[in-house]
Amino acid sequence: MTEPLMRRLAARGEQLTVGALPWVAPVYRAMPQVSAVIEFPFAHGGLQFSARRRLASAMEGEFDIAYVCPNSLKSALLPFLASIPKRVGYLGEARIGLLSHRLKNPPKTKRPPMVAFYSALSGATSELANDTPQLHFDAADVEHALGSMGLVRGRYYVFAPGAEFGTAKRWPAAHFSELALQLDLPVVLLGSGKELALCEEIAAPVNQAQAGQCLNLAGKTSLAHAFSAIAAAKAVISNDSGLMHVAAAFGVPQVAIFGSSSPLHTPPLNGHAQVLWLKNDPAYQPALDCAPCFERTCPLGHTRCLNDVTPAKVLSLL
Repeated sequence: MTEPLMRRLAARGEQLTVGALPWVAPVYRAMPQVSAVIEFPFAHGGLQFSARRRLASAMEGEFDIAYVCPNSLKSALLPFLASIPKRVGYLGEARIGLLSHRLKNPPKTKRPPMVAFYSALSGATSELANDTPQLHFDAADVEHALGSMGLVRGRYYVFAPGAEFGTAKRWPAAHFSELALQLDLPVVLLGSGKELALCEEIAAPVNQAQAGQCLNLAGKTSLAHAFSAIAAAKAVISNDSGLMHVAAAFGVPQVAIFGSSSPLHTPPLNGHAQVLWLKNDPAYQPALDCAPCFERTCPLGHTRCLNDVTPAKVLSLL
């Protein structure tokens, strides 16, 4: 979702280096406008001040501007310690002293789509709301990756059943299994190592009924290989997740299933995308007045917003 920001900055002549954690660095390597990627040696959680200060010392004098995309205190700390003259970001988490150019952070209920939210760091206006993110992989590299995974372009579907945020964003595993059994091509399951058990829960009953219908690659591929699998799929079915946005950026046909979150805030910006969200379905009753709740787990305990999205409905959009 930051790719349109990168494209805008590069178009006006800025040479871009992106600092990112290792698990997201491959995303920026798939953006031709990014000249270099620095992989941050930080663990998840904690300020890790000493590690940030060491990296900041090595970066000092190397950069003119820092665009700080995350809203956290620690993300603004590194460019401050590196004495980067212009540091642009949104207000939040007591960052006033760390940022030299501060944008007012709108409340979550009034926040624009995330692409426009990030693009505004460039000084752009709301006209960027529909800017479409784009990722690019060399075709030969994609074919090589497919060969290593035993896949043939266009001859499989991809399921991305995970959602790091929580269960209130995950379509039920049993629904994924039922859908897989109704498809005319095999299914490749993608996700992190944390989602291996979830993907196996989907694959096991399917392969018991139709041997070889589901290939579980969760936690077994590099992110670059997962990107290649998505880029060459017949279609991608996912929750509102990072891999949903990857499919959108590759322009792959996709069905995106939303529950506790909102496609008004984080839509898949892809002309081939179909979005399922019972909140805006007038035929669904009783209406989902609770959505979007943006909670990790359903506060009401029923998760109707996802449980009532039927496999047949998803199938009708493929």
